[in-house]
Amino acid sequence: MQSRSYRAPLIIALAVVFGMCLGVAFDFDRRAMGFWPSNAPATKLLQLIDYIESDYVDAVAADSIVDLTVNRLLEQLDPHSAYISSQLYPSIEDDMRGDFVGVGINFYLYQDTIAVIRSVIDGPAAAAGIASGDRILTADGRPLFGAHADRDSVAQWIRGPVKTPVRLEVFRPSADSLFVVDVMRERIPLASVEGGQMLRPGIGYLKINRFTETTEDEFILKLKDLTAQQMDTVILDLRDNPGGYVGSALGILDQFMPSGTLLLTTKNKQGRKRNSYAERRGLFEKGALYVLLNEQSASSAEIVAGALQDQDRAIIVGRRSFGKGLVQREMGFGDGSAVRLTVARYYTPSGRSIQRPYGTDRSAYLEDIEARIARGEMQDSSLMPQPDSLTFVTSNGKRVYGGGGIAPDLFVPLPTSIEDQTLRYLNRSGLMSYVVFDYLENHRSEFADMTAHEFIEHYKTSSDLLEKFMDDAQLKASGMSMTNQEAQLLSLLKAELADQVYGPQYALQLLLQADPMIDKVFAH
Repeated sequence: MQSRSYRAPLIIALAVVFGMCLGVAFDFDRRAMGFWPSNAPATKLLQLIDYIESDYVDAVAADSIVDLTVNRLLEQLDPHSAYISSQLYPSIEDDMRGDFVGVGINFYLYQDTIAVIRSVIDGPAAAAGIASGDRILTADGRPLFGAHADRDSVAQWIRGPVKTPVRLEVFRPSADSLFVVDVMRERIPLASVEGGQMLRPGIGYLKINRFTETTEDEFILKLKDLTAQQMDTVILDLRDNPGGYVGSALGILDQFMPSGTLLLTTKNKQGRKRNSYAERRGLFEKGALYVLLNEQSASSAEIVAGALQDQDRAIIVGRRSFGKGLVQREMGFGDGSAVRLTVARYYTPSGRSIQRPYGTDRSAYLEDIEARIARGEMQDSSLMPQPDSLTFVTSNGKRVYGGGGIAPDLFVPLPTSIEDQTLRYLNRSGLMSYVVFDYLENHRSEFADMTAHEFIEHYKTSSDLLEKFMDDAQLKASGMSMTNQEAQLLSLLKAELADQVYGPQYALQLLLQADPMIDKVFAH
């Protein structure tokens, strides 16, 4: 039964695209006369698409029919099998490769123009003199303001083949000046590893945002630097990490485990198992190791945490992870689109399935975090599911539980008041970032002669900025009191200022100063 339920949709999905290719070679009459074999499972779907394309009374885009059909088919499978359109695929590929071709700017669609938040350090735009607050008006003469100010225009006209120039017309509000500059497009790295700093003597910190092609190399460089500083404890932050390439996750595990240690097992629908082991000497096989997890840590992040926990190599700190333990294989189509189809399941070294249960109700699956909050799991670790039927033991005999996600050894609750939830939402929404940029439009000069160190040590977030955020977020107008969150608000606003003025590494440094999970590690 399980074999048929997975095979038929896959055949149909592939046949849909195949049918579109055939559609241009055969006219309707030949198809109607019995060209299609009547006993093929995909026949009806193939015929329907061809009938619509050739005879339907209104014009219908054939590509949209195929996209809709493939998406509907995949919805009948698991929550993580997905279709990637040809329009979305390039940006996803850039993200997973770990770089993109462009000029190296972070920007906002501010009012009706492209506003530069900052230029990437050592990137082409920075070398050409493009600074924070500048407005990009045109690219090779094509307008990017007014009705043309959208992300698609920026991607289409500023990005391009590597080592090709683009002429940018730039307005600088601070000097009320307009200038034109030629910028050479280059490969711009998308860092997946942050941190690489000592939080205290002997305690180093590393954060992995996602697992890309470059993650292992990035991680090793930073780990080498920290070990040279007599680090004896590592804090590995995997919070909000959605996963990525499994090979990169195994490469990270290899730095902490002796050669020959079991790291991961995958099993397909035929029951065939494949084990992955540590293969070489790691940089930090001894020494204390803490892994930070939360409810948004998924997939490859859970593989790392699960292996370290099962082999009693690390202490897991935080909250139960997302619970995504399905293996996807990417299969490309000729038009630049692709399907990521689930082909196996992940199991930790103790035999636990990482995947939490899913049924036909996708919305319930995707809204599981809200359900965890509602039943109190985010504040009380005893409410995490621990079914006796899914009990496993680590290499040293410690009990751990299956059923979905990786449960922490040291629990850190999530504040769940309405005010706390509102603050988290506003922070993730991008509003705080936008408010800070708007504030800097009139206060950027205040930071011109202030070093990052001086800012971190001495700068106090102004009450004007706090009031501006409260007003723009309409918190007062809604009658919501944020008195208990004011200190956290001030810290978040200062961190956002640091990000936009000095760079993300300084924002992270500030955020770690008031981090409950970091405090939990220090107290252990």
